[in-house]
Amino acid sequence: MPEPSVLDYLKSRLMPWRGIRIEIPPAEPKDDLREAAEESVQAVPAPESPPLLELAPARPPKPETLPRRSAWPWRSLLALILALGAQASLEPGPGRTWMPGAVLYGLAVLALLLAYRKGECKALAPEPVESLAESLSVRFWPLVGGGVLALLSFLAFGNNRFTWYNLTLWLASLAFLFYALWLKRAPTRPLLSSIRDFIARPQWRLEISRWHLALLGAIALALFFRTYRLADVPPEMVSDHAEKLLDVSDVLNGQASIYFPRNTGREAFQMYLSAAVVLLFGTGLSFLSLKIGTVLGGLFTLPYIYLLGKEIGNRRIGLWALAFAGIAYWPNLISRIALRFTLYPLFFAPTFYYLVRGLRRSNRNDFILSGVFLGIGLHGYSPFRLVPLLVVVAVILYMAHLSPRLRRASAVHLGTGLLVLAIFSLVIFLPLLRYALENPEMFSYRAMTRLGSLERPLPGPAWQIFLLNLWNALTMFAWDNGEVWVISVTHRPVLDVVSGALFHLGVLLVGIRYLRKRNWFDLVLLLSIPILMLPSILSLAFPDENPSLNRTAGAIVPVFLLIGLALEGLLGALERGLGGVPGKWAAWGLGLLLLFWSASLNYQLVFQQYQAVYRLSSWNTSEMGRVVRDFADSVGSPENAWLVAYPHWADSRLVAINAGYPTRDIALWPEHFADTLPLPGSKLFLINPQDGADLDALRQLYPAGVLKEYTSQVETKDFLVFYVPPPSLPGETAP
Repeated sequence: MPEPSVLDYLKSRLMPWRGIRIEIPPAEPKDDLREAAEESVQAVPAPESPPLLELAPARPPKPETLPRRSAWPWRSLLALILALGAQASLEPGPGRTWMPGAVLYGLAVLALLLAYRKGECKALAPEPVESLAESLSVRFWPLVGGGVLALLSFLAFGNNRFTWYNLTLWLASLAFLFYALWLKRAPTRPLLSSIRDFIARPQWRLEISRWHLALLGAIALALFFRTYRLADVPPEMVSDHAEKLLDVSDVLNGQASIYFPRNTGREAFQMYLSAAVVLLFGTGLSFLSLKIGTVLGGLFTLPYIYLLGKEIGNRRIGLWALAFAGIAYWPNLISRIALRFTLYPLFFAPTFYYLVRGLRRSNRNDFILSGVFLGIGLHGYSPFRLVPLLVVVAVILYMAHLSPRLRRASAVHLGTGLLVLAIFSLVIFLPLLRYALENPEMFSYRAMTRLGSLERPLPGPAWQIFLLNLWNALTMFAWDNGEVWVISVTHRPVLDVVSGALFHLGVLLVGIRYLRKRNWFDLVLLLSIPILMLPSILSLAFPDENPSLNRTAGAIVPVFLLIGLALEGLLGALERGLGGVPGKWAAWGLGLLLLFWSASLNYQLVFQQYQAVYRLSSWNTSEMGRVVRDFADSVGSPENAWLVAYPHWADSRLVAINAGYPTRDIALWPEHFADTLPLPGSKLFLINPQDGADLDALRQLYPAGVLKEYTSQVETKDFLVFYVPPPSLPGETAP
């Protein structure tokens, strides 16, 4: 009988009346099947005859034993490649136009939307709101005492001076308020006891994980970018530095001002920070002293960017945000220029971090710390005055996104937290508040000259200028960061190719996530950027000053958080798509590749392009100062060295500072040339090469003078040195 087929088997079952019944042979034992399967795998030739009948396919293995299929996240990678191409096309160069970049960014948006829809790329969602049942208790009498001391300190902060009396009252009020409102946690082992126990151990073990190495590597990279060639990048001071060093000199001489009115007014924090640097490091009243203080401020911003990344997502977001902020040319330049600009992100980052923690957890202690940094920040840099507005906006958006039940449950704790935030920020602001009430014009003068027509009339309708300024500020990340050569490589994007692409993808990812999830923090993060840039946007009387990287510096924090969020979302798509160890290695490899690409671009921007433009744009007062110093140390004295005044030339105060005489102004005007005749000894005059009239006047006064041209290391920065030897006989005076 021929071997039955499957059709014969079905006929025998469906038509039994024909009398033909086909039976299936019994199955072989499992061990025999396993051995047969192994032999069939090892055997090369096919079996000579097929099996009698195969009733059903073999049972598939359990799901956990199935190998993971690779799913290449091509949509996410395509979005990244398109965004990188778009940002690269917007870099400065011949025939630069925005059209190719706009088209490529549009395609990147479509690719990312598709990746998000397919579940391939997502921004890691923040943790849900935690409603902690915090105690509402306060220590009543310390609270009353702190309030009374704060009022007394406010009354004592007169005449724009810190004194031992008002400082003692002020600090005591803060101490009382901390004691009254700070909530104690569960008792922990005292720090000194823990240190003693650690030292007493017979063996010490130090464990360093791969994560610790990654974090240390990011910190080392940031340290390199912020401190490499610090003394000579940038090389020269500008007039604002002279004002700052004169204020620092006042502090070192015992003039403890609350607000420094020189040069339209400045808050005090940098003056005291720089004075501390002078005393601690012995660097004197110099450019380097100012740089050390501001670079330290920029470095201390980075840990809070990392903590914010952890708070809103995970530690990898914090790591990427820290790393890219550490190497970026924008925060690097505002730190190196040694003015107050870096104080804006320095105090905004902890203010924002503790505010977010406090809102998420209804934690009073976090609100206290947020209020402390908010109050200190108001003593730092004037644009920080917009941060209280952002705090109010964040609280309103947080409350608006709470469910009615959760809003009612946390209303008391949240209200208490916001009240203590306001109390601490107000008490720390008290010295400036007293000054502002006594001198409202000076306190608001600089802001009003930019916002209104105090210094010059508005060049057009205010609303049109505002909208144009808003557009220019929001497009500076991809197109043009302004024309202020002191703190930028002019007319280029404020972000490099890699950071710019990731930033715009991050904005899109967080925007999509907000539309789908309605998370309060996503909206706060996006709105914080234009709010923190308002000090630049509101430059209505001087729209050419917008965008300015100093007045927008607070936006550094949310911008690099968005970069970290975007990179984590893209790398997460790659890791999940490839799966397992290959996915992790591929994700970290791509992340490091992008980081070091960005690092190389920022290195060129800071240490090559910016340095070259700055040297050509600034006056070489350091070289002039060395000439004066050499003269004073050899044949003359500092009292007999002058810089002949000439329009739009070097600042004579900077020449004296570089010469080592920071409290002197060696400017000499032509009408005072004759006043130098009675002075004994040799004399030195520094003259602009184009100032022929003053040179002729000096030659008439001093016919024995010797003229020499000083050849500068910087092209077009030569100057004339007119040396007058001393009289040949004792008592003889020059004609």
